[in-house]
Amino acid sequence: MDASERALLKQHLIDPEICIRCNTCEATCPVGAVTHDSRNYVVDPDKCDFCMACIPPCPTGSIDNWRIVPRANAYSIAEQLSWDVLPGELSAEELSAARVTPEAGVAAPEPSLAPPEVAGESAFRVGDYVATVPPWSAAHPFIHLYGPKAAEKSVFATVVGNVRVTQVGRDYDTHHIMLDFGPMPFPVLEGQSIGVVPPGTDAQGRPHHARQYSVASPRNGERPGYNNLSLTIKRVLEDHHGRPVRGIASNYMCDLELGDKVEVIGPFGASFLMPNHPRSHIVMICTGTGSAPMRAMTEWRRRLRKSGKFEGGKLMLFFGARTQEELPYFGPLQSLPKDFIDINLALSRTPGRPKRYVQDLMRERAADIAPLLVDPNAYFYVCGLKAMDEGVVLALHDIATQAGLDWEAIGASLKRHGRLHIETY
Repeated sequence: MDASERALLKQHLIDPEICIRCNTCEATCPVGAVTHDSRNYVVDPDKCDFCMACIPPCPTGSIDNWRIVPRANAYSIAEQLSWDVLPGELSAEELSAARVTPEAGVAAPEPSLAPPEVAGESAFRVGDYVATVPPWSAAHPFIHLYGPKAAEKSVFATVVGNVRVTQVGRDYDTHHIMLDFGPMPFPVLEGQSIGVVPPGTDAQGRPHHARQYSVASPRNGERPGYNNLSLTIKRVLEDHHGRPVRGIASNYMCDLELGDKVEVIGPFGASFLMPNHPRSHIVMICTGTGSAPMRAMTEWRRRLRKSGKFEGGKLMLFFGARTQEELPYFGPLQSLPKDFIDINLALSRTPGRPKRYVQDLMRERAADIAPLLVDPNAYFYVCGLKAMDEGVVLALHDIATQAGLDWEAIGASLKRHGRLHIETY
């Protein structure tokens, strides 16, 4: 038996019990090692290079799991897709039975800090600039109060509101859903998310796993003073490739009626949080239901402004949708004071007009964004479909470069000081 057959692999695995299927790991992985089916997210042992890019953004910690296995017997993608729970650690006896001894060594290379080389040049990698720490002044978040591996497995909330917030009809409509937790504690901050567990079972007769939704209400609730929160949910009727599919959780949530009970786990998220210090500026860039955390931050700032107890800095919003009819909260956005928030709408499918995306509007506002890039009190938040993240960060790169700024220094500062946060799905 040669050394390669004897080698051990520290295999990277995802815990299916606590994964909330948010797609963060797959969206973050620079080598395409993470994939999924209708049930599980898994890591391809032949592609994973241990770069660790997916570890910090995961809101639940499900991605941070490892098993020592013989390299020749690494868990395949097919095996991982069939799991409901992680396999246990192999004992020394089991490794020995596989004719491998621990002394053979663990084949797990140290992650490289150097950027990948493509055709002799450094490739632009979004993850090099995205923060995994919160702003220094962010409030302390509570996480994992309810879940499969928490003391309390879940909590049931009551539906106290379900309102359509787009002008389109039932197909692809977006709903604003309010959940009340009654006497059960469920504290959340702007930028956090929860997991909703749809009732019923899948085609194999197994219970559905939780699905993640960003909270759309501020920390004191959609209705201030009550133990409630709101979500922004779009009905899913096709996948990212345009193929017909009926989203289990999204259709369940959009069809809820007042008084219905919803099983919830969480809260999740400890970095995508808003700054609390006075005069801090917030630039929000989103598409579709990625507006949920931006609505939460905006509403909290609006309430602070109304109270007269907080001097907020600049708020800028770059909001994209295919058409105005598909833009969530279009009406309420128009009623916000112009001296409170600077709103920029990008519509990509308006008949008779050229396509415009959020990064196009950002470049048009370069003179206003460039000073914020070097302002230590300015924070940037990006939320929406996976396809937007590279375009947005490239726009920031171009804005900085055209202004004569050192992008690499700025990018490093954005990451180190919790000033650039991205959540895509």
